[in-house]
Amino acid sequence: LKSFFEGSKGSVPNCVCCSIVGQFCPLCAMAASFPTNQAIVVGGGLGGMSAANTVVENGGRVILLDKSSFCGGNSTKATSGINGAGTKTQKAKGIPDNAEIFTQDTMKGGAKKPELAKLLCVNSAADVDWLVEKFN
Repeated sequence: LKSFFEGSKGSVPNCVCCSIVGQFCPLCAMAASFPTNQAIVVGGGLGGMSAANTVVENGGRVILLDKSSFCGGNSTKATSGINGAGTKTQKAKGIPDNAEIFTQDTMKGGAKKPELAKLLCVNSAADVDWLVEKFN
C-alpha cells in the first residue's frame, strides 16, 4: 500500500486517522485496492439515487444499499414535491419565480442559516431541472 500513496504528502495518506496512528487505516487500505470506476452508495433516497446515477453516467459501476425493502428514503415523505425556483418548467408555464423569492419564503418557513438557505435556493433550479431530465 505504501507504494500506492507515494507522492502524497508524507508516508501515509492525508487521512486524520492515518496521521494519528502513523499507519494505514482500514478505510485507506480499502480505498487503495478498490477499483476507481466502482462505487458503493449507502442510502436509496434522493441523494443516494442521484449519486448512483452520476456514477453510472460517468461509466462506472455501482452497488446501491438501502436499509428498507424499497428505495426512496425521506424523499418519499415529500408529498408536496421538491421545491425549486426559476426552473425550466416554471418558465415554460410563465410562472414568475426566482431564487430571491424562494429564499425569502424559506426564511419565513423557519430556516436558521440564511447563507445556507440562499445557496440551496440559488442552486434549486438547476438541481430540479437535472432531476426532471434524468428521472422524469
